[in-house]
Amino acid sequence: MKPIADLHLHTVSSGHSYSTLEEYIKEAQKIGLKMIGITDHGPAMPGGPHYYHFSNMRMIPPVIEGIRVLRGIEANIINEKGEIDLAEQEIKWGGLEIVMCAMHPRTGYENQGEEKNTEVLLKALKNPYINVIAHPGNPKYPVKVKEVVAAAKERKVLIEINNSSDFSRPGSHDRCVEFAREVKRVGWKVITGTDSHISSMVGKFDGALKIFAEAGLTEDDVVNTSETMIEKYLLKRNV
Repeated sequence: MKPIADLHLHTVSSGHSYSTLEEYIKEAQKIGLKMIGITDHGPAMPGGPHYYHFSNMRMIPPVIEGIRVLRGIEANIINEKGEIDLAEQEIKWGGLEIVMCAMHPRTGYENQGEEKNTEVLLKALKNPYINVIAHPGNPKYPVKVKEVVAAAKERKVLIEINNSSDFSRPGSHDRCVEFAREVKRVGWKVITGTDSHISSMVGKFDGALKIFAEAGLTEDDVVNTSETMIEKYLLKRNV
């Protein structure tokens, strides 16, 4: 299995990342990727970009140096209502194609245990612009796997298996495998990304590929193994 796209990347705009969009594009060219997704953290992240950053993403050409560039955000869930830190106006104005939602410390919503976390995440999925749940295997924000996957399938929201989870969120592995297996069981799809915070990380999916193998996932289960599936399950999902 070889993903053709890395759809979870953070540029210097995220405030704690170290590469520019142009540096990611050069690295993507070098390793043979066809597509990248720029998903900087939302404005609630300490040091994160202002909402102008996202509304202005319409300035980014869809193709740069032969690499398709998807405009996006890793939005933060900011309260118990499941609201995220970017308004519909900015999402539409910026032409965002990937709207990930995630729970992060010190961005408004703190861990309240599996039951409450699940309730809040399911509320977030009612937002019609959200099309990916980022790193749901995070043990710092435990959620009920079966309930989340069922709701994600119903809302046509992809489950991310994040390549950096073992490193960035220790203890994630078993829950990521559980998510992958449940997605396979119900006949839904996963997406993967490196969660790169520096360009040398882009396109390195070793951790995610191990999880896919352990969970029995094939290329047909992983959206970013083909442009056709990216188009169908990600880009056309909100049309």
